[in-house]
Amino acid sequence: MAESNIPQPNKSKAPKEAAKAPRKPLQVLHISRKGEQENLLKGPIESIERSKDKDLALDDTVHPPNRQIISDPISINENNKLEEDITMEDLLNAENLSKPSTPKETNLNQQRSVDDFDFDEDAFLAALNENEPIGNTGEIAKGSVIAVESDGVYVDIGGKAPGFMPKSECGLGVITSIKEKFPKGLQLEVLVTREQNADGMVTISCRALALRKSWEKVQKLEQEGKVVQVKINGFNRGGVTCDLEGLRGFIPRSQLNNGEEYEKLVAKTLGVAFLEVNPETRKLVLSEKRAVIAARFSELKVGQLIEGKISAIKPYGFFVDLGIVSGLLHHSMITGGSIRSLREIFHVGDSLKALITELDAKRGRVGLNTSLLEHQPGEILIEKGKIMAEAEERAKKAQNTLNKESESK
Repeated sequence: MAESNIPQPNKSKAPKEAAKAPRKPLQVLHISRKGEQENLLKGPIESIERSKDKDLALDDTVHPPNRQIISDPISINENNKLEEDITMEDLLNAENLSKPSTPKETNLNQQRSVDDFDFDEDAFLAALNENEPIGNTGEIAKGSVIAVESDGVYVDIGGKAPGFMPKSECGLGVITSIKEKFPKGLQLEVLVTREQNADGMVTISCRALALRKSWEKVQKLEQEGKVVQVKINGFNRGGVTCDLEGLRGFIPRSQLNNGEEYEKLVAKTLGVAFLEVNPETRKLVLSEKRAVIAARFSELKVGQLIEGKISAIKPYGFFVDLGIVSGLLHHSMITGGSIRSLREIFHVGDSLKALITELDAKRGRVGLNTSLLEHQPGEILIEKGKIMAEAEERAKKAQNTLNKESESK
């Protein structure tokens, strides 16, 4: 009961008394622009951001209804004076002043010449040569053996990686011991068959290079009309096969002297001439019958005086049998004079002597000439017998003329 006599505070009256308390007058903060002006002189962007932070802080603490807060950024006029009315152009100009110049803008302001750069042309070319790939497909490279494995040989050809030669590409024929044929340090030539891979290694071949050289040699023999000796190593229904300079040759039955019993020719040696040589299709066709003709061509040469018989008369000249081969005496090569008819000079079966002026063993052509035996144009029409009798002496003078013409070419 004692506690009930204690006077209790009137809680309902406290808010009314607080409301009757006098209100403090509004305080207007003074913002100094002096510091901001100095900051703007140092950096317009930093001062603008700093002033924005101050305005935001001020807006959170004091925001009387009768006070207008200036939120526009402060700019500088031409006389470095503060202006409250700032335009977007002024703001952009202020930002541009504070931005560091980019390399692109610097290049626009000041163009640099080539002489300003450190450029060494010799070093640049040397770098290109170092990075240039060694060995393109089809090229011949020289190198030395650096390692021999069971599957192939590694050869240093000067690239950033050695060239690899598979065992199957180590040469023609059967190789019994690869290590004996390619000792370490052996110098050799190889043909690049595949360009370098990602590791810089190229594939090389001794076999491909040997085949290329063989085709080149065979083509030269064909052009010269040579007769070669081959050994027969097999046969089929069409003919027999042989080996020539490491190449597989074929002799049709129709081109054999004994085509009926061609199976018996295996392991025998025959003299043959060339019918077709084609490295692209790898066709090498030979002929035993044509070898006899080729052998005859090997006995002939340009400027040689030869004797034969007229075998046929054509509008364009005479065909002369020279033994196995025939020669053509063209009407333009008979005399320097005019001819009404070829039959005025020679008839079929007549013997004559003429100089060889053209030889084409590949096509089997022999060109003859009698006009070089004349002392004057048309002499053969009157003194044919005399010319034939003095042919050897007259041929010497003509041969000197032919030799001079060949030397001048």
